[in-house]
Amino acid sequence: MRNTRAMIMMVVAIALAFVAVVVAARWISAQASGTTAKVAVAQVDISLGARITPDMVRLVDWPASVQPPGAIKDDKALESRVTRTSITRGEPILEGKLAPPGTLGGLSAVVAEGKRAMTVRVNDVVGVAGFALPGNYVDILVNTQEEGQRTQTKDPTISKIVLERILVLAVAQESSRDETKPKVVNAVTLELTPEQVEKLDLARSVGSLSLVLRNQVDPNPALTTGATKTTLLGAAAPEPAAKVAAAAPAPKPLPIRKVATVPPPGVKVEMIKGLDRSSQQF
Repeated sequence: MRNTRAMIMMVVAIALAFVAVVVAARWISAQASGTTAKVAVAQVDISLGARITPDMVRLVDWPASVQPPGAIKDDKALESRVTRTSITRGEPILEGKLAPPGTLGGLSAVVAEGKRAMTVRVNDVVGVAGFALPGNYVDILVNTQEEGQRTQTKDPTISKIVLERILVLAVAQESSRDETKPKVVNAVTLELTPEQVEKLDLARSVGSLSLVLRNQVDPNPALTTGATKTTLLGAAAPEPAAKVAAAAPAPKPLPIRKVATVPPPGVKVEMIKGLDRSSQQF
């Protein structure tokens, strides 16, 4: 009796295990057949502003659960499209990285709507030793002199951040980048709003420019008032005491001329006595 019960339980356990294996196999097979989809990826490194050709793209199976939004599933839809950003080899080609259909290739395809591209001259110091690469963000400093501020104790020279978080579109004539190799160039093309273009054009005409490389994900503005020689070297030196004008010598008094007073004439009395004559003055 006991052996029969044990045998029944063993058969039931084996049957349940077999059913579980069959169900799991079918579920895995169903999942495997529906979890991938074709996604277009870059077969080579594609620089921004480049026109995509068929040899640049290939279709690969991509897990449907982690398929990136905006992924392109038909490689023919990418023909003659222009990239707005650099795309590395093996990276999915997304709609957001492409310019609108019909856009011509070149740097103009990279400029965002409502923005402008402007080139400024730089050198190895101004251009952050070549580390300002396409896709980086920079701040722009101007060193100039304030008008009408020069005094005996105040120098009008000032250095001030005039533009912040400006996107670098290209360095020299290259819009692609090698993130591991800085490149010293003589010109940098920046993406600006029309108002920023006006500011930058004025800044480069009134002083010297410098680029300051900033963190890619730092959106915080730099609230500064600018640096002057006074703030650089400390408090302003006390103004020297004004020189007291020497008092003019008092004019010498004119000499007093004393005029001799003439006594009024007296009374003269002449006396005659016989042959004698005499006079007496009173």
